[in-house]
Amino acid sequence: MDLGIAGRVAVVTGASRGIGAATADRLEAEGARVVRVSRGEGIDVAAVDAADRIAERAAGPVDILVNNAGTSFARGLDELSDDDWNGLWELHVMASMRLMRAFAPGMAEREWGRIVNVTSSAAKRPSLTNAAYAVTKSAQATLSRVFADTYAAQGVLVNSVAPGPVSSGLWVDEGGLGDQTARAKGLGSRQEALDAQAAKVPLGRFGEPDEIASVVAFLCSELASNVTGAHWSADGGAFAAIV
Repeated sequence: MDLGIAGRVAVVTGASRGIGAATADRLEAEGARVVRVSRGEGIDVAAVDAADRIAERAAGPVDILVNNAGTSFARGLDELSDDDWNGLWELHVMASMRLMRAFAPGMAEREWGRIVNVTSSAAKRPSLTNAAYAVTKSAQATLSRVFADTYAAQGVLVNSVAPGPVSSGLWVDEGGLGDQTARAKGLGSRQEALDAQAAKVPLGRFGEPDEIASVVAFLCSELASNVTGAHWSADGGAFAAIV
C-alpha cells in the first residue's frame, strides 16, 4: 500500500530501538527521508536546544514529526521523587511541545504536515506502578489535541497513538520493566512478570514494535487525510472502552 509520503522529510525521536526504530524503518521503506534522533546520535530531546539541533540535521523543511522518545520505570507513588516527576515531564511533555512548536508553523505555511505523538495505554487509565508516567503521557495526549485543533485548518494533522505493553527493550531487557515489576510484586522471575502483564491484554500477548509502527506510519500518510485530534489505542484491547 502506497502511503503517499515518498520524498517527505520525517523526524523520529527515540529512533535507536523499539517503536522508534521500527517507525523510522517503515517510513524509509515508504520513501521518506528520516532523521533518526536519539541520545546515541548526540541529541537529548529534553534539551532546550534540541529543536535547533534537529533542524540542522534535517537541513530543510520537516514534513513529518514523530515524538516517540520516552521511558518508564516500576516505582510506587510514595517512591517517586520530584526529580522523577520533573524528568518525565520534561521528556514526555516539554520535549514534544518544543518540537511541535518548532516544526508545526513551517508545516502550516506549506499546508501539509503530520505529527504523531506516541503516548501509552497508561495515558488513558491510572497506573499504580508509575503514576508519573501515566500523568505525563496523559498530558502529552492533551497537548496533541491542542496542537491538532490549532493547526488542522492549515493542513497539519496531529494525532497520538497509545500502545500497550510492547516487546521492546523497555520491557524485556535485563533491568527493564519486566525485572522491575518482578521485584516490586515479589514474583519469581522476569518471565513471570511478563506473562502476568500479557495476561491482562485481551489478545493475550505483548504488541510488537512493527505493529505499533504500522499505525504510526498510517497516521503520517496521505491516507489519514481525515484524521486529526485522535488518540488511537494500539494495545491489543488492553484499554477497555468504546471511545
